[in-house]
Amino acid sequence: METNLKNSIELEKINFFRCSEVDIDLAFQAFSIGFSDYMVKFEYSKEQFVNVFFGAEGNKLEHSFVAIHENEAVGVILGGIKTYENIKTMRCGTLAISPDYRGVGVSQKLIELHKEEAVKNGCKQLFLEVIVGNDRAINFYKKLGYEKIYDLSYFSKSDLTNLQQLQRQANAEINKVDFHHFKETFNKWDFHINWQNDIDYLEKLTNFSYYLAKVNNENIGALAINANGRISFLMVDKAYRHQKIATNLLQYAATELNLKAISTSIPNNNSLEGFMNKLEFKREKIAQYEMYKLI
Repeated sequence: METNLKNSIELEKINFFRCSEVDIDLAFQAFSIGFSDYMVKFEYSKEQFVNVFFGAEGNKLEHSFVAIHENEAVGVILGGIKTYENIKTMRCGTLAISPDYRGVGVSQKLIELHKEEAVKNGCKQLFLEVIVGNDRAINFYKKLGYEKIYDLSYFSKSDLTNLQQLQRQANAEINKVDFHHFKETFNKWDFHINWQNDIDYLEKLTNFSYYLAKVNNENIGALAINANGRISFLMVDKAYRHQKIATNLLQYAATELNLKAISTSIPNNNSLEGFMNKLEFKREKIAQYEMYKLI
C-alpha cells in the first residue's frame, strides 16, 4: 500500500511555501504527522508547538518551509538564524516528513530551500541536532555533507537528599542575581554550549533563576536553572574547581527553589560529566549528535 502510494506521487506536483506565506496550521499539521511514528513522542497542541518552536528555539516563519500536496501538508523544515559561537548560523529546528511521502524527494527539496535561505541571509554554516539511533536521518545528513562534531548527553537526579547533605564550602559566597549580571560572568568564559542552553536562548525565557559564586570579590562560578530544576548552565572557573563550588551552587538553588529533581544536557564535557557522575546523576537513554556543515 505504501509502495503504491509512493509510486503515484510526483515531486513536481508537491508545492513548497515559506511558512510565513501560509496558515501556521499547515506547519503544525506537517510537524504532527511527520513525528507520528518518531522514536520520541511529541504530543504538542498547536499553541505549544508555536510557543516552543517559534519562541526561545529561535525559528522564524520567514526562514521555514512547508511542503503541500493536494491541500495536505506533508513536510516541514523550521529554520532559525543567529550568531552561534561567532559564526552566523542557520539551524534546522526540525525536519518532519509524512510517512507516506518519505523517499520521494520532499526532504531533499526542503533541505535545499533551507540551505538557499541560509546563503541568502549570509550564514556561514548549517547546524542541527539528531537523536542517536535515528540512523536513517543521520545517514541522510551525512550524505548532504553534515559532520557530527559534538555528542549531547542528558542527565537527571530525582533524589536530592545526598546533594543537600554534602558539606558546604564556606569561602564561596553565593547570591541570586538578575540576568544582566549573570550574562556578564557568562561571557568571560570560552566554551562550547548547545543551542538550547546558549545565552540568547536563556534571554528569551522567563522561568529561570541565576546564581553566582564569588571568592575574594571575584565571580568564579555561575548557574542558570529553571523552576523545574532544568540546568541550562553550570560553570566554575578552572582555578577554583574541585572545591565544591558547583555543588554549593546547586545546593543553594535547590533549597531556594524547593526543587524535587534536577536535570541537564551536556555536550562533550568530561569535567562536567564527571561531576554529574560523582553526584550520582542518572544518564538518560536518549542522546543527540550536534551536526554541522560549512557553506
